[in-house]
Amino acid sequence: MSVVSIFLSLLLVVGIIFALAYVMRRFNVTGGSNGHLQVVASMMAGTKEKVMVIQVGDEQHLIGVTGNNISHLSKLEKNLSTTPVGESQGAAQFKNKLAAAMASKINPAMKKGADNE
Repeated sequence: MSVVSIFLSLLLVVGIIFALAYVMRRFNVTGGSNGHLQVVASMMAGTKEKVMVIQVGDEQHLIGVTGNNISHLSKLEKNLSTTPVGESQGAAQFKNKLAAAMASKINPAMKKGADNE
C-alpha cells in the first residue's frame, strides 16, 4: 500500500468520526435516563441556549442551559405531561417494542425470557 492510500484511509475514518459526532450533537442523542431525572420538554432559545423542563422525582423545574452554565429559572406548580411533545401513545409503544427487539438481538437470552411471558 502506498503512503497516499493510507493517509486517505485515515482521513476517511477521522471524517466519519467527526460526522457522527456532529449528528449526535445536532439531534441531541444522549443515553437513556436512569428514572430519577428526565427531560420533559426542551426548546431552543438561541444558537447555544435552551430552555428545558426537567422532572426530578415528582417535581418539575424550568431551567436555562447555555454553553457556560445551567440556571434554575422556576419550579413548576402544575406538572407538564411526561410524554414527550409530538410522541403519541402508539409512538411510545413502538419505541418500547423496538428497544426490546434490539435488546433481544444483542442478548438472545432476553428473547427467551420475553417468549415465556
